[in-house]
Amino acid sequence: MGGWALAVLLCALQAGRAAGTELTFELPDSDKHCFHEELERGLKFTLDYQVVTGGHYDVDCYVEDPNGRTIYKETKKRYDSFPHRAEIKGVYTFCFSNEFSTFSHKIVYFSFQVGDEPPILPDMSNRVTALTQMESACVTIHEALKTVIDSQTHYRLREAQDRNRADDLNGRVSYWSVGETIILFVVSIGQVMLLKSFFTEKRPGSGGAGT
Repeated sequence: MGGWALAVLLCALQAGRAAGTELTFELPDSDKHCFHEELERGLKFTLDYQVVTGGHYDVDCYVEDPNGRTIYKETKKRYDSFPHRAEIKGVYTFCFSNEFSTFSHKIVYFSFQVGDEPPILPDMSNRVTALTQMESACVTIHEALKTVIDSQTHYRLREAQDRNRADDLNGRVSYWSVGETIILFVVSIGQVMLLKSFFTEKRPGSGGAGT
């Protein structure tokens, strides 16, 4: 790899991203989990979530501002994304609820990104001149890398869903096979006993003769 290409790649890899948190957690049936984040006024945040396993892969989600006002609410969603800019300073609360389900545990993934993404180049937001060829390539590669990261997250969640379905199907097949084995064993014993009864000689009882 040439020095020019290496510089562009390093520039794209070192570009900062908005601060955030990713978490995968278990949400039991008839339960609710809430998370809290203190934000400054005017700060942008984005909440992305997806149900990985459990039930119909749906969950209730809502977000409240520091005054308790609901700014986002969705019921029985499999996945969604909610971008918002904080209008007031304080602690924002976002909750995931599985209270509508009485027996299905869920595994939920969410990503909470806070803040605007910093520019790739320090003076990029204030400059008035056109970008050089290297700077343009750096921006292009950076955008492509963000797409790759998002795609990797999406496919990782899809792989987890498919693996859970495969494990569930494998378990059902195993139980069914064990049940069939037990039934065949019982039927075989019954048939042997029935055939044995056909070929068993029945001796009549001997009665006494008077003299």
